[in-house]
Amino acid sequence: MSRLETTLFIPRPLDETFAFFAEAGNLQRITPPWLDFRILTPLPIAMREGALIDYRIRLRGVPIRWRTAITTWAPPHRFVDEQIKGPYRLWRHTHTFREMEGGTEVTDTVNYRVPGGPLVEALFVRRELSRIFGHRQQATLDAFGATARTPIAVRFT
Repeated sequence: MSRLETTLFIPRPLDETFAFFAEAGNLQRITPPWLDFRILTPLPIAMREGALIDYRIRLRGVPIRWRTAITTWAPPHRFVDEQIKGPYRLWRHTHTFREMEGGTEVTDTVNYRVPGGPLVEALFVRRELSRIFGHRQQATLDAFGATARTPIAVRFT
C-alpha cells in the first residue's frame, strides 16, 4: 500500500475551515482543471457517514467514473472518504483538522493501491498525485485568500 500526506495551515478558525471542506461542491473548486472533474451527485450533498458521492474525471482524456462513500464523519475534526468504484484498487482519504494558534492545520492522508502495483505507482501515479495535491493545496489557499506558511509539499511513504 502507498501513502501520501500533505499538511496546510489555513489562517481561519477550525469551524470555518472544516465547513469549506464539508461542502462537496468545493472539491470541484480545488481540483485541477486538467482532470475535468465533475460531481455527478446533485448538490447540495448532505455530508454524513454513509453519504455516497459520484464523480467523473478525465485522465489523459479518458473519462472515468468514481464513487466514494463517507465512512467516517466527525465534525469539525475529521472525515474519511473511501472509493467504492474508480481507478484505484484502494483509496482511503482521511481529512484531519486541528485547531492551532491563528488558524487550522489541515492534513490530507491518502492510503492507496494502484492496478499494476508498485512499479506503475512509482513511474506514473506518484507524479500525478503530487501535481494534483500540490494544486489542491494552492487552490485551497487561494479560496481563503491566504499564502503558504511553508512550501507546499506532498510526501509519499
